Amino acid sequence: MLTIQRVTGISLDTYIPDLARLRIEIFRDYPYLYDGDLDYEAKYLQTYIQAPHSVIVIAFDDNQVVGDATAIPLRHETPEVIKPFLEHGFQPDQVFYVGELVLQKPYRGQGIGVTFLGEIEAHARQVGPFTWLTLCAVERPLQHPLRSKDYVPLDNFWKHRGYIKHPELQTTFSWKEISESAPSPKPMTFWLKVAQ
Repeated sequence: MLTIQRVTGISLDTYIPDLARLRIEIFRDYPYLYDGDLDYEAKYLQTYIQAPHSVIVIAFDDNQVVGDATAIPLRHETPEVIKPFLEHGFQPDQVFYVGELVLQKPYRGQGIGVTFLGEIEAHARQVGPFTWLTLCAVERPLQHPLRSKDYVPLDNFWKHRGYIKHPELQTTFSWKEISESAPSPKPMTFWLKVAQ
């Protein structure tokens, strides 16, 4: 039976290994093509245990973790995430950042992503107030050689949830792709939604 649960603080520690494995599995696919590392992922996920008011929404099929969505107040994020907001006059304390939504393929198209965002937005209202919700996505050329024929960008999903792409809000994240020998910078663009 599928269940979805918000988890915060030290309670997340139990799920770190499963969440790390899931992130590596999902982000290996296009458009991220991430050649993941379990130790790095476990360390990254510790941020959500330590940062006040952060949350991970987890989808379980029985006891198996099949998806999750992470979110954190922007002020607890890394400088490359915060910098474009400061440069464009946003106050980090007013922004709640959706880090990622990941879901195994058999569970997609069933409304789970919508539920994830609903839970994150409800959490932001409880721990806020926040003026903005934001997320970011990697930018890839349309003719990327590793783009699969059945790939569908998530742009319409974000738009239907009220997020608007802001090309002026850009940064770069570095990671090692499956075809690379070392990490390289990737362009990222932020989307914004007015928090309600």
